[in-house]
Amino acid sequence: MHHSGSFFVLGILFLTIVAPLWISAHYGTRWRKARGISREDEKTLADLLESARRIEQRVEGLEKLLDVQSPGWRQTP
Repeated sequence: MHHSGSFFVLGILFLTIVAPLWISAHYGTRWRKARGISREDEKTLADLLESARRIEQRVEGLEKLLDVQSPGWRQTP
């Protein structure tokens, strides 16, 4: 894979793993500070966390496929 492919993969990883977890943590903290977190908010956060975990598993599967199909994709130029 060439250089822009690495940025694409890193961008996808950020958007699918880091961003959802950060957003969940950020807004969870703000909700708790502003007022007690409601049951509905707790459920929403739990749903977001579960979605992030499922996405992480999918990304790991994609990484395994990339390792087989394009072994050098993790290397930086």
